[in-house]
Amino acid sequence: MFILHHWPLDPWSRQARIALAEKKCAVELRFQRVWEPEDAFFDLNPAGLTPVLEDRSGETPLVIVQADAILAHLEETRPEPPLLPSEPAGRAEVRRLVTWFDRKFDAEVNAYLLHEKLEKRMQNLGSPDASVIRAGRDFLRAHLDYMSMLLERRDGLAGPRYSMADLVAAAHLSCVDYLGDVPWDSFPAAKAWYERIKCRPAFRSLLDDRLPGLPPARWYADLDF
Repeated sequence: MFILHHWPLDPWSRQARIALAEKKCAVELRFQRVWEPEDAFFDLNPAGLTPVLEDRSGETPLVIVQADAILAHLEETRPEPPLLPSEPAGRAEVRRLVTWFDRKFDAEVNAYLLHEKLEKRMQNLGSPDASVIRAGRDFLRAHLDYMSMLLERRDGLAGPRYSMADLVAAAHLSCVDYLGDVPWDSFPAAKAWYERIKCRPAFRSLLDDRLPGLPPARWYADLDF
């Protein structure tokens, strides 16, 4: 049994959810407001951040904090299906792209769009700043352009097969897509890739996520959009 403490539109929580589903792990999801963490949650993660995974499948329960540690733990303890290539060069490329999205995409897109349109709303921090949103959308187009360049010569972002790089990228993009900010029609290679990701059974539960008072873009849950 696994217990995942998460917040639905946290990209890192989504990475953990997708990975658990890809590994076909039975999991109980526990909603955690990251801006109002419960006292008991600090006992699991003193930083008060999601995701946190409780692995109770063995004799000794484990608590794993942060998405990168959770994904590594699942890859080590449940190697099938693999989310990393077998060859060193392939693994290096996957890890490069995982870092790209967790650091660069987060700093250039999430910090603008998710903060202005989502985090401010959830935490009553005031109205969104239109100039910041425009800057985030410009950064997003640059990232989609780079993704399209990769996908014009690869079936997956990091190589010929679906990997952890695709999982992580889709987790980040799905949050921005919920808000309706991804200009898919301008980037057909990226759009075709995301359509394939959305059709994966492990991704489907994310498409059911809804935040009260903040519905997703009309195409968000469509598999053929």
